[in-house]
Amino acid sequence: MPSTRRARGARKQASEAARNRLAADLKRRYDAGASIRELAELTGRSYGFVHRMLSEAGADIRGRGGATRRNRPAPADTESGQ
Repeated sequence: MPSTRRARGARKQASEAARNRLAADLKRRYDAGASIRELAELTGRSYGFVHRMLSEAGADIRGRGGATRRNRPAPADTESGQ
């Protein structure tokens, strides 16, 4: 009876091809504006996994959104009677 099991090399090639397809799809969605968190939720993967896949796919990772923390000058003196 012939074996229906794949050789290890074939399994590795199949998983590598699937990983490459996933990376390309994630990059396409990220480049279209999706956030890493959105992609992680969509795929059921962790933030770190998605970030790593995007980096490996050559995506330009955007900076964090939201307010930035920076030292602001003290408010002007308000004792002028206004």
